Amino acid sequence: SHESGWKNEKHIAQWKSTLKTYAGPVLGKLRVNEITVEDILKVLKPIWIDKPETASRLRGRIEKVLGWATAMKYRGGENPAAWTGALQHLLPATASIQKVEHHKAVPYKEVPQVMSDLRKAEGIGAKALMFKILTASRTSEVLGATWEEFDFDGKVWIIPVARMKAGREHRVPLSDAAITIIENIPRDARYVFHNDAGRMLSNMAMLQ
Repeated sequence: SHESGWKNEKHIAQWKSTLKTYAGPVLGKLRVNEITVEDILKVLKPIWIDKPETASRLRGRIEKVLGWATAMKYRGGENPAAWTGALQHLLPATASIQKVEHHKAVPYKEVPQVMSDLRKAEGIGAKALMFKILTASRTSEVLGATWEEFDFDGKVWIIPVARMKAGREHRVPLSDAAITIIENIPRDARYVFHNDAGRMLSNMAMLQ
């Protein structure tokens, strides 16, 4: 019912695989109106501490399935997979157990030197990274940028809904420095930051 609203094949595959791998062995042969909080705990407890992110997403997916079953009148009562029901009293919040690992970052005071080094570097990857820094944009947004997204007169980059994680059009003001970078790139391919074959750069280009 919801698959058409999901943005990519990877998300669809993960939805199905997590339910099959973790929920299937416990819930697979039960009728939806027989599933209890105890059954949900049997699914979640083995991975709740070691794989908190997976467990949290799995719980949400089970909740949606059972919510659908309730809407279709295949079951009644409270949703046993809802966090705000019994589960919040029976399991620790994932935020309290999940170890946060921050990405390595350049100290902000060193950014001018990084930009200076990038200006001296050859290659489209360096230009893409400079543009990313100047626009504070996601890597995927920069690498997927096409020429028709840019309003040079208005000095704005308009990223369409289809390319935004939030599902809303995003307008990025462009500084003179950002405009200079893209104005000096040949317009011989659909993507602004492209390889020799005219295709979009890979994430590896930015990492390098």
